[in-house]
Amino acid sequence: MQAYIGLGSNLENPIAQLDRAIETLKKHDSLYAFRVSSIYGSKPVGPQDQPDYINAVASFKTKLPPIALLDLLQSIEQKQRRIRERHWGPRTLDLDLLLYGSEEIQHPRLTVPHPYMLERGFVMCPLNDLAPDRLLANGKTVAEQLHQLDTNDLVFIKEV
Repeated sequence: MQAYIGLGSNLENPIAQLDRAIETLKKHDSLYAFRVSSIYGSKPVGPQDQPDYINAVASFKTKLPPIALLDLLQSIEQKQRRIRERHWGPRTLDLDLLLYGSEEIQHPRLTVPHPYMLERGFVMCPLNDLAPDRLLANGKTVAEQLHQLDTNDLVFIKEV
């Protein structure tokens, strides 16, 4: 199954947080054909009394079922001391399952496609790096959806 995940951080050296998560994911024996977008900076969603975010998207193939993949992502967050103090608050690492093949998943722990991804430039821009022609659930390609978003706050940081 082709999966796409969003990576984000705004605490404790965010670029190093993403780099460490990417290396952990690359080494996992259940994930292969691993690719990662460029890294971008963005303003926070929600409370503005926090540092700007660093974001990227990774894609890979996996045989893990979606909940097992979610468990893996959350275990990596915990190893990097993820703390959930408040909704949309600051964090050392956030790993979100964005897409899992073309499946639509409604589970108490997981909604796929990610419910907010279509409105977030910091998700769609790095996703466009990897899959501009991918058809989304709304019938648009990633590139078409990105074109409709305001991405003025996005700043290119680096290629991975």
